[in-house]
Amino acid sequence: MQKNFIDELRWRGMLHDMMPGTEEQLRKETTAAYIGFDPTASSLHIGNLATIMLLKHFQLCGHKPIALVGGATGMVGDPSGKSAERSFLSEETLRYNESCIKKQLEKFLDFDCGDHSAEIVNNYDWFKGIGFLEFLREVGKFITVNYMSAKDSVKKRLETGISFTEFSYQLLQGYDFYWLYKNKNARLQMGGSDQWGNITTGTELIRRKEGGGEEATEGEHKAFALTTPLVTKSDGTKFGKSEAGNVWLDPTMTSPFQFYQFWLKCTDADSPRLLRVFTLYSQAEIEELERQHAENPNAGVMQRALAKDVTVRVHSQADYDTAVAASEVLYGKGTLETLQQMDEATFVSVFEGVPQTRINRADWEACLSVTDLLSTTTHLEIYPSKGEARRAVQGNAVSINKTKITDVNAKPAFELLQNKYLVVSKGKKNHHIILVS
Repeated sequence: MQKNFIDELRWRGMLHDMMPGTEEQLRKETTAAYIGFDPTASSLHIGNLATIMLLKHFQLCGHKPIALVGGATGMVGDPSGKSAERSFLSEETLRYNESCIKKQLEKFLDFDCGDHSAEIVNNYDWFKGIGFLEFLREVGKFITVNYMSAKDSVKKRLETGISFTEFSYQLLQGYDFYWLYKNKNARLQMGGSDQWGNITTGTELIRRKEGGGEEATEGEHKAFALTTPLVTKSDGTKFGKSEAGNVWLDPTMTSPFQFYQFWLKCTDADSPRLLRVFTLYSQAEIEELERQHAENPNAGVMQRALAKDVTVRVHSQADYDTAVAASEVLYGKGTLETLQQMDEATFVSVFEGVPQTRINRADWEACLSVTDLLSTTTHLEIYPSKGEARRAVQGNAVSINKTKITDVNAKPAFELLQNKYLVVSKGKKNHHIILVS
């Protein structure tokens, strides 16, 4: 028996608003629904992942998801939630971003499962052949300026100024829904709660052009809207950014290790909601994680489960395993073998922000002892003096490349990781990187 999509969203806290009749439509028949993603960057981020999860659950509940890449709307820019107009991207950049986003979306949805198979479409394909006068006649005629000006996304910007380009964005998005309604039988558009105004412009356009919408009677054309809440932290601030900025789905922009660590560091207050929104765990599984957390609050049970599910689905099982091993290296466990197995990108990601000192290869080869290497005589300043370096080694507090140092006079004959790095550990969690160049 297929799960009920609306019920699934309700218990997950992922339902913000929907048009009357939406639930009835989904119960009546397999329905096609879409969500749009404008290619304003070469990667989606975890804010987008919340709406991708809408499409994922929609498909799991027996319906047909359509992901729209906004090759045309991305050339204009959505004013929703923005205090100023976006900078225009070149067409070359937009086309590149489109291709990257398509590849990312393909990781989350099933494109080969019969009637429920997902599709990816690009609104540039239908907008590129529409002239300005034709658009005014086919779309502009049906939506009044009064209607458009009443939208929150427009009202907020009217105070500071909004260009005609951005003002017209909702007409473009509205036409997307109309085109998909006519050509792909899409009956539902979904998105974040900030998109309600743009989405309902589409249902209004369909109603006025086709006789559907809220006033339609049984058997007439009907289109629907549904939104999910924007994900915020328990303190009300925006979720989805790290100290370095957006948490991206592209591993070259946010490494799998950084990605894993972001979820691992989520607070106890935020984790129950994040488990519901971003993972595929069932209600029973999430409630069991919450029970385990209540019994042992310091174990990080919820965060580990959250980080595992999302990292495996966004990246891979192998990337997750590497991130876990790398975390053990950074936070006290791990072995020399773990360090040797890391590629350089992972190594750099793991030790980002760790103090680093460069030493030339001649000085490295000339070091007579470990204490020489660790003290100011080689300008490393890991320890302020040979005496302090010696005492740390004698106190069993120093490791190099995860190998405990016991002989203060030993010559430093360690294997250079990636032929240039040494990891000096002072205790379990304080590290210093020596870069031999």
